[in-house]
Amino acid sequence: MYKLNDMIIWITGASSGIGEELAYQLSKRNCKLILSARRKEVLEKVRNQCANPDTIKVLPLDVTEFEKATSTVEHAIQQFGKVDILINNAGVSQRSLIADTDFQVYKKIMEIDYLGTVALSKAILPHFIANGLGHYVVVSSLMGKFSSPYRSGYCGAKHALHGFFDSMRMEHEKDGVEVTMVCPGFVNTNIAKSSLTANGSAQGSNDNATQNGLPTVIFCKKMIKAIEQKKYEVYIGGKEVKGIYVKRFFPKLLHKLVLKSKVR
Repeated sequence: MYKLNDMIIWITGASSGIGEELAYQLSKRNCKLILSARRKEVLEKVRNQCANPDTIKVLPLDVTEFEKATSTVEHAIQQFGKVDILINNAGVSQRSLIADTDFQVYKKIMEIDYLGTVALSKAILPHFIANGLGHYVVVSSLMGKFSSPYRSGYCGAKHALHGFFDSMRMEHEKDGVEVTMVCPGFVNTNIAKSSLTANGSAQGSNDNATQNGLPTVIFCKKMIKAIEQKKYEVYIGGKEVKGIYVKRFFPKLLHKLVLKSKVR
């Protein structure tokens, strides 16, 4: 097991939720951080609330601007001379039925949750190979392993991440590249509020499962431990984590259990 202390870590989706809390916890470990999200002013606020703001750089980023991925990676590397770990955390969820959902909503979710992550990860790959080490940490979801109603596009994008990064791990293990897939269950963030509805607008409200989910402080402690252990996959949450194993051995049972639960 290696320690993240003093490492150079780039976090996307760092303006709120899991990404924000990771910034606070990693800053206490004297990590040099690069914080990315779309809103610079919010990132600056997060940086100023960290334990060591002088060792933190802000790099605004819209992951859907694929053509800027290479230049953004170059700017990130220039901040501290290299990047040890890229935490792909930027993403958006969904709350709408398939029959009601505009196709453009699916396109947007795939661009943010999948293609944006792929573009950035591919752009930094030559840097990891040249250094002989690098660690991709990808925030997926339990919905990347099994599905539920109202989240079809989100589930599709998260499933896709697993397919891509399992290949990444296999192809570049010889180059010192590590991949850790982090699959959260319910975590108390704004993910439900910002979830896209059928017409692409944000839901604007939370749900009980998310409100009662793991606090980000606890979640991120578990996530950091999994990164240090270089786990291939980790499932972090409450009883919903059991769905991973029910799906594996009793898929029809999981189907029935999910339909009975309050997934909205």
